[in-house]
Amino acid sequence: MSGTREIAEAIAARIRASSHEVDVLDAADVRSVLPYKAVIVGSALYAGRWRPEAVKLLQRNADLLARRPVWLFHSGPLGTEQVPQRAPRKVRDLAARIGADEPKTFGGRLTPQTAVGFFAKKMANGPMAGDYRDWDEIELWAYEIAQQLVSAR
Repeated sequence: MSGTREIAEAIAARIRASSHEVDVLDAADVRSVLPYKAVIVGSALYAGRWRPEAVKLLQRNADLLARRPVWLFHSGPLGTEQVPQRAPRKVRDLAARIGADEPKTFGGRLTPQTAVGFFAKKMANGPMAGDYRDWDEIELWAYEIAQQLVSAR
């Protein structure tokens, strides 16, 4: 399971604990957000880029997303000294169009067991390899979303 998917599952679990129904879907499998009252979209951040399927989800559903609460996150920075990473311009522009804040940055995971592709495998055996996700930070962010959803009821 991808590191970003694991973050999404943790967010979903926290929001479910606040008595909300939650679906966790791959961005490529979402044709429309119409059935949802609120949406969280996450992507891995590779070389400063979001996954294309996550960007396409935002583009395809921009009008619908503009009419519901939306939160965005990305994961990917490696290392112990992490600073929030700006989303690519296209994602920042889409966030502004739909009325969402810039994406929340979470640390990423890159290990020899999970690396895919030549460069990732090389990096996974280097000094930046590891799991830099801060589960307390993820839990807190999800809790804040759950509280906003409760307030919106």
